[in-house]
Amino acid sequence: MKFKTSAVHASHFEDLNAGSVVNPLYLSTTYERDKEGNLAPRGYVYSRLDNPNRSGLEVKLAVLEKGAEAMAFSSGMAAAMAICHTLLMPGAHVIISDDCYHGVGHLVKTMYTRWGITYSEVDMINSQNVEQAITANTKLIMVETPSNPLLKIIDIEAICGLVKNKNIAVACDNTWATPYIIQPLTLGADFVFHSSTKYFGGHSDVIGGCVIVKEKNDHSQKLREYQMIGGAVPSPFDCWLLDRSIATLPLRITAQTESAAVIAAYLNDHPKIDRVYYPGLTSHPNHKVAKRQMKEIYGGMLSVLVKGGKKEAMDFANHLSIFKHATSLGGVESLIEHRKSVEGDHPKSADNLLRLSVGIEHIDDLLNDIKKALE
Repeated sequence: MKFKTSAVHASHFEDLNAGSVVNPLYLSTTYERDKEGNLAPRGYVYSRLDNPNRSGLEVKLAVLEKGAEAMAFSSGMAAAMAICHTLLMPGAHVIISDDCYHGVGHLVKTMYTRWGITYSEVDMINSQNVEQAITANTKLIMVETPSNPLLKIIDIEAICGLVKNKNIAVACDNTWATPYIIQPLTLGADFVFHSSTKYFGGHSDVIGGCVIVKEKNDHSQKLREYQMIGGAVPSPFDCWLLDRSIATLPLRITAQTESAAVIAAYLNDHPKIDRVYYPGLTSHPNHKVAKRQMKEIYGGMLSVLVKGGKKEAMDFANHLSIFKHATSLGGVESLIEHRKSVEGDHPKSADNLLRLSVGIEHIDDLLNDIKKALE
């Protein structure tokens, strides 16, 4: 089936009781065994271990990412921790991007270093930087593209080519692109993880995360065990909400991308904006890689540097009415958030960076909102 069809139907299981078109919601925490005390024919026993709604969601996630198996978690950070717990032991070395999601960076830099795990933080735009950072103890490379918040485009295939036959796993955070734009497993990655709170959820009303594996092996078995024993799993209702929302993922991404491209072009020419970070602009330093890797669908996220400092940036953000000044991204509503620049030619003390998550509102209304705020 094509992606749009799979997004609707891949998780569906037959409802023998009522024949419902939409998967029923199973809130039961426990399931009846047979008369000999064995598992029931359907295999469910306790909802921390598995649940029909979670099973359906995981099937859909694996299909959309072209993976062998998926595991749903209670948050994106729980998913990231599951990968790290599976692959890293004391003495291991991990490579992360210098512009990765701050939660992942904090996890590696503070929590895992306590256990004798070392890390290198590199600019992955140039794959040679990654190659130079690899050591004899490197076990994991964590890739994020587009990156958060500077939308750096990393060549996933090139990174994976560096570690072929080296017993080094590549895990790609695909939260921003989603499998509708990039399918990292087809480019050589071993794991894909998401904060499914964002574009998979799409309505700012559910927290979740997931990991999808390229193949079933010892690592995938350990991930499944960590999911079941660690217990950081989504509720049946959260799984049901995510399953429902993913059905409209392609439609939402298409609308958000179209509007984000228009907004990026407008802001790129505006005298009060110093710089726009959007991979769809030909001025983006890795636009050629983005064009190939993202199939010319560049997503609904962009960041801007407002001329001046924090005051000018906050003035712009606070004068918007449709764009809400709030954390998170990927919902149907447009959001804007103040971030600090961490790029080399803009010191870390720079505080005029704003990150925009473009929703599905009419582009005319969004542009008028931006124009008025800049005035």
